[in-house]
Amino acid sequence: MHVIQEEATLFNFVLFGATGDLAMRKIIPALFSAHLDGKLHQDGRIICVSNQQLSQDAYLDWAQTQAGAHVSEGIAGENAKKWQSFLARIAYVVLDANNAADYTLLGQQLNTEAVTVFYLATSPKLFEPICNHLAASSISLDNARVVLEKPLGHDLQSSRAINDAVARVFAEDQIYRIDHYLGKESVQNLLALRFANSLFEPLWRRESIEHVQLTIAEQLGVEGRGEFYDGTGALRDMVQNHLLQLLCMVAMEPPTSLDANAIRDEKVRVLRALKPFSRDDLESHAVRGQYAAGAVRSQPVVGYHQEAGIPTQSKTESFIALHAEINNWRWAGVPFFLRTGKRLAERTAEIVITFRPIPHAIMPMPSGIPTSNRLVIRLQPEESIQLHCFAKEPGDGMAIQPVALDLAFDQAFKQKRADAYERLLLDVIRGNLSLFVRRDEQEAAWRWVEPLLNHWQSTSAAPKSYLAGSWGPSASSAMMSRAGAHWPEDR
Repeated sequence: MHVIQEEATLFNFVLFGATGDLAMRKIIPALFSAHLDGKLHQDGRIICVSNQQLSQDAYLDWAQTQAGAHVSEGIAGENAKKWQSFLARIAYVVLDANNAADYTLLGQQLNTEAVTVFYLATSPKLFEPICNHLAASSISLDNARVVLEKPLGHDLQSSRAINDAVARVFAEDQIYRIDHYLGKESVQNLLALRFANSLFEPLWRRESIEHVQLTIAEQLGVEGRGEFYDGTGALRDMVQNHLLQLLCMVAMEPPTSLDANAIRDEKVRVLRALKPFSRDDLESHAVRGQYAAGAVRSQPVVGYHQEAGIPTQSKTESFIALHAEINNWRWAGVPFFLRTGKRLAERTAEIVITFRPIPHAIMPMPSGIPTSNRLVIRLQPEESIQLHCFAKEPGDGMAIQPVALDLAFDQAFKQKRADAYERLLLDVIRGNLSLFVRRDEQEAAWRWVEPLLNHWQSTSAAPKSYLAGSWGPSASSAMMSRAGAHWPEDR
């Protein structure tokens, strides 16, 4: 879990791919937010690296225009001076990742007394040359950390190749594989909810929980990244990392401490306990879909095959729903339903834990609504935790109605909540690995999804079509019905 240290760490933050979309939308704004909150060492420096031939001033202008638009606090008014003091931290270095000589210029910008973070916001094909050139240069890597962005490969073999290349230069405890969902406040509160309260832990098992649903839904399409997305798909882009990490947070055993390896050991045990897909499961427990033309937020949108960069015969999935099971004593027989997709009806990410119904109802329950208690952990667009239960309606009768005990973080805690990227970047600087993915975690996740990848590559069947603006193909609801469950919108 996130650990706050009072003294800020002196750092060099080296951002490769510093003119890219990720740098401008997420990383630079997150670093500015940490600067604004006074969480960065006053002498910490940010070295922005790219192969674009820009001057220092031209890059700062670019950052102000591109990154400034994504700063939630804004860079004008009261924050204008803070923004200028933040820009004073930045040095821009033109560097060809494949040119060894350019790394000498990079080394000249580093404070040798500081922790150095190398953030690789680049294509994974550049990870190996960057690491090799760093190792061959005069740059000291003894007090260095490297952050790897997904996707780390497209299957288990390619993932191992990337990890092997990075491991030849950096030790495992220097490697930070980032998954920004783990930095969300509500995900960390899930651990607090379980392990800091005696109320839930006795119920957090097969005897009390009927099923678990994990949803990450997007209204956006491929957004100009058609060529990249078509080579990736929803299974690789969202399930292998984000959804499986959330599943681990829900299903893990209590760790012995908040030590990084204690937490990650328990997550690995969950991944290794996931029931492998059999041949029958590949057909009955997995649904893949592809959006057709429709309307999102009342605006017409094209179908997947009409997006730029998408081949007309593409079978890449933009939606996936899975019925997973965990073969251990705590969870045996409890279905875990995972789904994610693009061009869906809402933008939402949530975990829904449905408890078993009461064994004998002595009060008339309302009709047409769920009659089980549910714990709903909302990750986006707002972060909250709701416990749905039942209470008596005011009056002289015994009418029962559903009510929700609501923990809205913005109301319960008045202080500013850190963005997921801000929290994770600070953890890298501080050397806290708790919220980052260990190599054996990543490989266990790939090992579980590979049968699906191989099956879909070998079949001639196309993904099931669904209208943009819907909740995905009807086969997803049918999969749930076979297990005696329903998605929230089907109730």
